[in-house]
Amino acid sequence: MAEYHLKGPLTDEDVTKLKIGDTVYISGECFTCRSRLQKYIFDEKNVLPFGTKERNILIHNGPIVIKENGKWKLMSFMPTSSIRFEKWGAKSVDEWNLKMIVGKTTMGAETAKMMKEKKCVHVSPRSVSPNLWIDSIEVQDVYLYDELGRIEAAWFFKVNELGPFIVDIDCEGNNYFDRLDQDIADKKDEALKKLGIDENFEFTKLY
Repeated sequence: MAEYHLKGPLTDEDVTKLKIGDTVYISGECFTCRSRLQKYIFDEKNVLPFGTKERNILIHNGPIVIKENGKWKLMSFMPTSSIRFEKWGAKSVDEWNLKMIVGKTTMGAETAKMMKEKKCVHVSPRSVSPNLWIDSIEVQDVYLYDELGRIEAAWFFKVNELGPFIVDIDCEGNNYFDRLDQDIADKKDEALKKLGIDENFEFTKLY
């Protein structure tokens, strides 16, 4: 597995060299979104009020930001689960010309298909405390604050060596977590046998 330090805006050359399992640190300009922004643009047919050509890194995140002495101050930051945005994943990659999506876990088949077509990757945090990241992030601006609210608005960040992240979907459509699930399935019977657990056992249900 390789380690890369990339600076946005990202190019096809930057992302096509990334393979699942690689480690990535990110610098440059990016923006945030959650479900409300994507619904506002893709479902409600509003126009995105900023360009993404020079800011082609999207972070699935609802940061905690306050205003202090007339300036925005980041208080808490952690990418949120990306799979819950699968409904809009392929559209966001296509229409926003994304080269990287940052978020926890992974995304589905339709997004991975579009990532392969448009040369985009998905990366997920490598078990880092969000408080360790704050000094790596500068809040630049915010869009749609009044329309969507503080958490769901599109925040503009400038990041410096943000990471580490693991590449979990690469430009070939390979998915790290799918392969991990297959490895677990392949080794399940052997593990149960070693532990003396019947293969037909059922998990305890609490509901």
